[in-house]
Amino acid sequence: MTDLAYQYVVLRCVPRVEREEFVNVGVLVYCQAADFLQVAWNVDRERLTALHPGLDLDQVCRALDFIEGICAGDSRGGAAADKPLGTRFGFLKAPKSTVVQPGPVHGGITNDPARQLERLAHQLVS
Repeated sequence: MTDLAYQYVVLRCVPRVEREEFVNVGVLVYCQAADFLQVAWNVDRERLTALHPGLDLDQVCRALDFIEGICAGDSRGGAAADKPLGTRFGFLKAPKSTVVQPGPVHGGITNDPARQLERLAHQLVS
């Protein structure tokens, strides 16, 4: 297989921005050469509730489902889902002031973007 460059961002749940505390809840991988844009996410309800008892965990899950819809290009992602993959990744990696925020963009080389997504999700989210 060919080595492919990819980029990824870790998705963070930031219940109270002013406290600068967060929990990793997902990872997003984009590989232009493989036409690949996918997210893997997991909401650890106990951990997030311990961090911020009043957090609407269903809202967090809806936000992550919206991101998943954008990646998949389906109706869950609204108008953004109709854009080219690179534009969608640009939208998703842009800083936001919502409860789910992207971290910095990182890069790497892989020959299997889907497998790399699994590895990153296991290392950074599980």
